[in-house]
Amino acid sequence: MRIALFAETYLPNISGVVTHVHALRVGLERLGHEVLVVCGDNSYGQHVLKDNVLYCPGFVSQKFYGYTLSTPWSRERARYINEFKPDIVHLHTEFGIGFFGMHWAMQHNVPLVYTLHTMYDDYVYYIAPKPFIPAARSLSHQFFGRYIKNCDAITGPSLKCQEYVDALGLSRHVHIIPNPVELDKFAPGAVSPAAVAAARQQLALPEDCTCVLFVGRLGREKSCDVLLDCWAKAVSPADNLRLLIIGDGPARPELMQQAQALGITDTVSFPGKVMHDDIPPYLALGSLYATASLSDTNSISMLEGMASGLPVLQLYDPLNGDQVTEGVNGFVFRDAAELKQKLAAYQAMPTEEKQRLAESTRQSVAKKGYEALAENLLAVYAEAAEHKKNSDTPRLYLKLRRGLKHAVGKIYKRPR
Repeated sequence: MRIALFAETYLPNISGVVTHVHALRVGLERLGHEVLVVCGDNSYGQHVLKDNVLYCPGFVSQKFYGYTLSTPWSRERARYINEFKPDIVHLHTEFGIGFFGMHWAMQHNVPLVYTLHTMYDDYVYYIAPKPFIPAARSLSHQFFGRYIKNCDAITGPSLKCQEYVDALGLSRHVHIIPNPVELDKFAPGAVSPAAVAAARQQLALPEDCTCVLFVGRLGREKSCDVLLDCWAKAVSPADNLRLLIIGDGPARPELMQQAQALGITDTVSFPGKVMHDDIPPYLALGSLYATASLSDTNSISMLEGMASGLPVLQLYDPLNGDQVTEGVNGFVFRDAAELKQKLAAYQAMPTEEKQRLAESTRQSVAKKGYEALAENLLAVYAEAAEHKKNSDTPRLYLKLRRGLKHAVGKIYKRPR
């Protein structure tokens, strides 16, 4: 089977979506399928096909992590896709590249699968001032709803995705397929003691302290401010605990100021951005992974922590309630008092019990490898193909084209 994966960006850029797309590509190729990744990248200034990745030019947006946003219309891009002749088009983005993929799939009557990675209601503040957020959210619902209406199958990594679709008033089923994790890379034996010791020395961490980690892009939607507030009330220097908030992003200066104001800089550190390939030693020196985010959908960074044997301290979230099973792969807290209780209970565990919990945590993600992701998606592709047989795609395509072509043309300039 020939499968075209459309993403707004790809390696060497790093994000949860990029990691997911790369994992799916590798898994599908291991199972014998042919994959083309179509993504934005301004490095070349023109369309370039390299190692089964089609890099599409565009403009760099600082608001969207410095990624390249490509135009939704391109004859040259269409030529490459026509030559590849995909049996399935799978969208992992809704912007220029995603719109092009939807447009092409509907025009050529090819089954269209859409993965909802992002809860966009939590990101509206990036583009709209506070007074205009309700109006911007309403417009975003209309925009993203078009992808949901016109695809043949929908997937998402968490029940939050089904809730989002329901909130849009659309009667569509979302296949919940957990995010993948590169199990071998994050296995305990994969990291050398020397690399762990070097990371510990760099961070000036005592040998006997209990390290709690969060890893991710530091945006407001990650709710690290909530985690800091809880930490300030739950932890004292005498507890011999350290919180490492690893990553960079627009909220990092605010978070560092917050830690200063709360008087917790002696127990909280902000190491900054760490490249993905360099993350395993940091996870290996940790004891627990913590998150207060209510916007994440089965966070890949969290899964990587679990694959490293780090039980998760998760702020209670009913829609991600299946991520953490108390005492099996982590603990759930609802406030600072409960966080304090769970931290104390973990520290009081005998070494053997901590080791059993670490192994149990690793086992909880053991079936989330690359091939498992690919096998799950192949079943969805089969369903999408069956749905396509019974759909009236040409009529829907013409209606979509009339309704959107003019509107999108005001935003993007057509390529020459």
